[in-house]
This record gives sequence, structure tokens and C-alpha cells, in this order.
Amino acid sequence: MSAKTNVILNHNEINHKIRRIAFQIYESNADEKEVILAGIDSNGYILAEKLKGALLKISEITPVLCKVIIDKKNPLSTISTSIPEKDYKNKSLVLIDDVLNSGTTLIYGVKHFLNVPLKQFKTAVLVNRNHKKYPVKADFKGISLSTSLHEHVHVVLDGDAYEVILK
Repeated sequence: MSAKTNVILNHNEINHKIRRIAFQIYESNADEKEVILAGIDSNGYILAEKLKGALLKISEITPVLCKVIIDKKNPLSTISTSIPEKDYKNKSLVLIDDVLNSGTTLIYGVKHFLNVPLKQFKTAVLVNRNHKKYPVKADFKGISLSTSLHEHVHVVLDGDAYEVILK
């Protein structure tokens, strides 16, 4: 029996969600000159890049990209960032990932940034699956999706056809 796949969000819908999240980030940081967009490596970082582009179109805020490298299979290992701590200290930061499933990746990302004083700390995800193992929430989310634990959400953000697929 083959696994059934459903397209949850198509290219246009994803672009709409990205623009809406960018407006929410802007509203939350309207008095800031700069905001750090800390994307969790791979799809979280790609989403951060797309949010940066959307923010540049709608605001005067300077978005600064930061790649957060977390070993998702071993989140207790060392977490690193593409920019030094001094570049995000006392600034507004948004931690970004593509899917919030159990919350493991996001909670360890949050833990990393708690070692540094920040002006404001928010989280953003494209898909919130509502299967949290940890008490972490997304401040900004594209879509909330109730799924079974056996289903998998796959996010495609590269190329010409973005998709969120439920398998």
C-alpha cells in the first residue's frame, strides 16, 4: 500500500504565509532598527532568508540573517551560530524553523540564546503540528495542523515550486 500524500500549502499560499509572518515580525519590532532572523539550519534558514526578503519590502528594519546549527538527532551537542554572540546581544531576535513538531529542536535553540541578554525573543514556524513534547510555542506561525503521530510533514522551500506536503 502506498503512502498517501496531500499538498497542505502550495507555492502561492506559502508566499502569502511568509508575507503575513513578516508583517507580524515587523509589528512586533516596529521601534527597532534591526532584527536578527536566526534560522535553524536547512529549511529554517531558508525560511529566514525568505522572511528577510519580505521584511525588506515592507519595512525600514534591517533584518540580519543568522544560521543556527543544531544536530537534530543529538540536540544536546554544541549549538553554533553563523554570527558571533556580540552581533545579537541586546537585540531583538526571532528563532525560525520550518516545522514545529515535538518542540525538541526549537527548545534547544531557545536554550542556546538564553545565555545571551536579548531585547526581545520570539519564535516563528511555517507549520505548527501541535505534538509538543516540550513547553515551547511559536509566536508567529503560518498554519496550525493537527496530524497523527504517524504522518510526516515535508516542506520544500527551494526551486520554483514551494510546497508543504503531508505524507
